[in-house]
Amino acid sequence: MAEPYSDNELPQARVTPGRRKRISVIWIIPILAAVVALGIAINRIMKEGPTITIEFREAQGIEAGKTFIKYKDVNIGQVSKIELSSDFSRVKVTAKITKDAEDLMTEDARFWVVEPRISMSGVSGLSTLLSGNYIGFAEGRSKKSGRSYVGLEVAPIVSGQPGREFLLTAAALGSFGVGSPVYFRRIAVGQVTSYELAPDGKAIQLKVFVNSPYEKYVNPETRFWNASGIDMSVGANGVDIRTESLVALLAGGVAFETPSYAKVDGPAAAGTGFTLYRDQATAMKQPEAIARKFVLYFDESLRGLSVEAPVLMLGLPAGEVTAVGLEVDLKADRPRGRVEIVAYPDRLITRLGGAGAADAADMARGKAVREAYFNRLVEQQGLRAQLRSGNLLTGERYVALDFFPDVPEAVIDWNLAEPVMPTIPSALPELEAKLGSIMTKLDSLPYKAIGENFNTTLETVNELLARWDKDLTPELKGALVDMRAAMTKADRLLDNANTNITGPDAPTQQALKDALDEVSRAARSFRDLTDYLERHPEALIRGKDEEKN
Repeated sequence: MAEPYSDNELPQARVTPGRRKRISVIWIIPILAAVVALGIAINRIMKEGPTITIEFREAQGIEAGKTFIKYKDVNIGQVSKIELSSDFSRVKVTAKITKDAEDLMTEDARFWVVEPRISMSGVSGLSTLLSGNYIGFAEGRSKKSGRSYVGLEVAPIVSGQPGREFLLTAAALGSFGVGSPVYFRRIAVGQVTSYELAPDGKAIQLKVFVNSPYEKYVNPETRFWNASGIDMSVGANGVDIRTESLVALLAGGVAFETPSYAKVDGPAAAGTGFTLYRDQATAMKQPEAIARKFVLYFDESLRGLSVEAPVLMLGLPAGEVTAVGLEVDLKADRPRGRVEIVAYPDRLITRLGGAGAADAADMARGKAVREAYFNRLVEQQGLRAQLRSGNLLTGERYVALDFFPDVPEAVIDWNLAEPVMPTIPSALPELEAKLGSIMTKLDSLPYKAIGENFNTTLETVNELLARWDKDLTPELKGALVDMRAAMTKADRLLDNANTNITGPDAPTQQALKDALDEVSRAARSFRDLTDYLERHPEALIRGKDEEKN
């Protein structure tokens, strides 16, 4: 049996401290390189901007590593990768944005491809002909950042410019297009930025951008109109042709102005909607404070009468035509023309002057006064509506309110919503009836018999001329020969008279010269006698003294 051991008898381990190892100098270089690389990596990460993706319909002119993203012509990023989307319908462009432009990457930022474009409103992107296409950028207004975007197919017309955008509603697009100019007093102050069909499909909505500082001239009462093409009018002063500019003539344009009668409360806010009128005259037309509708019935053709045709009273504008149609009464023999007009008494009241100014104020204030005065004109003065021709070339007609004393009596029922105004037939149907009667008489003439008689007369005249040529021509020839001989004799007689009387050596001339010499000598002797008597008046009594030697 083994003997037991105690703990004191067991061998004890002794710890011997080892030798301390030193780091080799060769490791310093890799460590320093690692530190430098880490610093560079951290610095790059801190300076590197975000990575964004932009989807385009196509990537024409975009190249990875070459195409830049520019904002205000400054590079803020570069395309790093181009690939197709997951459904292969679009192109996905990945780009690196610089750190200083990171705050610009909001969720409503816009991107588009800038390339050369030529349109009627101008030329853009010419710099890309040498440098190549690039991606344009426009900052948004949101405060939230974004990293995925859908690129615009068409570059925005305005980007980053101060001003305001307004919405216009038009019945049709006309010649407008993106980039069409906007004018204020014939100065280009903006342009059309976009257009689209209204949600109900009954109108066109255009967005126009007015540059600063001209946006302050747009207020809620401002009127916009189509300034495209040529506005031509013919008046007493000749032909007046107006157009905003050659660009508006070719590419279309919009003009705006505030009417002088409008009350201006301040500039309009961005996004305010306006109506786009077809022309300046319609846009600047002052709304009528007093308007009264009437119905006119005519038993004649309404050809040439159209909506907005003028209603004139004594040649002055008094309203306009609002509808032209027919009215059928089953009890009547035939339908009749129905014309609706709206009368504007203010247009005539404002023209009253002198003694009528006070009456004008009463008529402007009181409806009953106007109706009573109109009744007197109709019942006592024979005021009637009549169709008249406004232009013989185009056939346009208008409604004239004039006075006809010898017309049947008429009364206006003012209780009707649209009172019926009495009418009188125009002079044109009567003229047409007379012309028709004349044409009927002309058609009834026996043209064939007249032609036969005329041919017979011509044959008789031809026979008479032939007879004269046969019987009278020889005699006329003889008479002409005798006349020629007589003229020859007369010429000879005149030549002899010239030789004997008027010639320089003619006897008559010599005799006349001698006679004139004798008269001259006699006159000289008489002058000597008078001179002698003046010196010796006594010679009349005593006689002339004999000269002594």
